[in-house]
Amino acid sequence: MIILPALLEPIDLLLVDDEPDFLEPACRFFQRQGYRVVAAANAEQALAVHTSQHFHVAVIDQNMPGMDGIELLQRLHRDDPEIKIVVLTGNGSISSAVEAMKRGAIDYLTKPFGLSELDEVVRRVTKLNRLERENQHLRRRLEIEKPSKRKSDLIGQSAAMLDVKRLVARIASSDKPALILGESGTGKELVARAIHAGSPIADRPLVVINCAALPETLLESELFGYEKGAFTGANESKPGLFEIADGGTLFIDEFGELAGGLQAKLLRVLEDGSMRRIGSIRERKVKVRLVAATNRNLAVEVANGRFREDLFYRINVLSIQLPALRDRTDDIPLLVDYFLDSQWSLGQGVMELFMNSVWPGNVRQLINALERAKILSDDQTIHIENLPVDLRNASLRTDSLPLASDATGSDSTSPIIGSEIELSSLSKLHVMEVLRRHQGNKARSARALGIARRSLYRLLERFEAESSP
Repeated sequence: MIILPALLEPIDLLLVDDEPDFLEPACRFFQRQGYRVVAAANAEQALAVHTSQHFHVAVIDQNMPGMDGIELLQRLHRDDPEIKIVVLTGNGSISSAVEAMKRGAIDYLTKPFGLSELDEVVRRVTKLNRLERENQHLRRRLEIEKPSKRKSDLIGQSAAMLDVKRLVARIASSDKPALILGESGTGKELVARAIHAGSPIADRPLVVINCAALPETLLESELFGYEKGAFTGANESKPGLFEIADGGTLFIDEFGELAGGLQAKLLRVLEDGSMRRIGSIRERKVKVRLVAATNRNLAVEVANGRFREDLFYRINVLSIQLPALRDRTDDIPLLVDYFLDSQWSLGQGVMELFMNSVWPGNVRQLINALERAKILSDDQTIHIENLPVDLRNASLRTDSLPLASDATGSDSTSPIIGSEIELSSLSKLHVMEVLRRHQGNKARSARALGIARRSLYRLLERFEAESSP
């Protein structure tokens, strides 16, 4: 007897035979081997079960009363071309075995045989089924996710980004759903890819879809697939992204945009892995690690009745909040260096402008600004005049903000409308106190003082010069 490796994942197996003396012990035997087994005593029972459940492999006796195994084979194969069928033949009939193979059987076994011999055949067929599914997943993955030349590391050494990296490593090791929160442009898809890349299923498919990019009806067919004839234009059956991502990771961006009906369907998949293609009554089982991302506050959406509470708690098992670029300005030089080719350099004042900008579009806005500047530059240097006007204007406005303070003299981040600050009016004691309150973070301290960051640098240089003997 050949000992084959244990099954990597549960396989749904259909056993069809009219002899109880074979069917019952065979059912128990394959259940002990780790298969999910359904037994049927005749072809009619098998078809009834098959209408509501998807099977990877079927073992069918050829000679049964009523509908015989060959007709059942054809019916099963017509309804589900992916199913692998093994036919059991009697009396050593080679001609009947050949007929079965012509009608779609993947293998056959001649009676009498031992269960270990049948197990060997089923395992071989199961391996073929798995390889075909993996190849299909790979082809679909290549269609959906074309290789990208963009750099995809998590860049940053700020305290906020180090926290993100630690969380990504922890979350990646789990198979639980993950929720990525953050403003638009903070790199949510990048983090999803990092989670998948660091997971035990990194060699399996990563499938990406953006909910905001598709209308509800199209989004449903993309996620769950459809059967031939399910709607006008459905000329052939198509697997959904859950099937394509089976065994891997499905990343759903703009998760908060899901419509109510789709939220209910998604909850079912998360609960027990069950799903149905549009136009089908057959249950299919998938094992997918779901990673979702949104810039919405889902707790608020739940409170306002726009998002299902049960789905929120199901997806919010592991969550990670991405910092805005304005809260990690220390990472800007690293990001600029990373996204600029080595032959490029920055002109005078450009990095200072970057450090003092608010970046409402976050890292995406920074990348776009660099790409635009490279196109407009006449040499290999990015100059301030090559940058978008709104970025230059925003920096100028930031540089002229007035000081904000309350009646007690404590600093505030809300500017008071009035005359511009004279740097000479800021005492060293006050500036150093604001720096202390913000743990030395110059970007936050500058905002609290109501001045540009470069102005704060000039103040600190002046204070240092005045203190020198």
